[in-house]
Amino acid sequence: MTFSLSGYADDSLVSATTETAKEAFAKAVKWHVVHKLTDVSISDGIKSYSIDGFALAMAMQEIANAIEAGVEPGLKAKK
Repeated sequence: MTFSLSGYADDSLVSATTETAKEAFAKAVKWHVVHKLTDVSISDGIKSYSIDGFALAMAMQEIANAIEAGVEPGLKAKK
């Protein structure tokens, strides 16, 4: 799955794509913190998220995946 990022440097739109959620999140945070871009958002092709909204969505997905696998979030699966 690809993720699209966008943000503003002064009045200019900056955009990029990444292959993973982890890459998208890292790039978005770097854009906002290091490069001082504003209105940074990440899109999964269906929905657009702010940085904190994306972090929450990914955490919720991780919890759902762990529950589905029968693992308590934050713990490793029993073999």
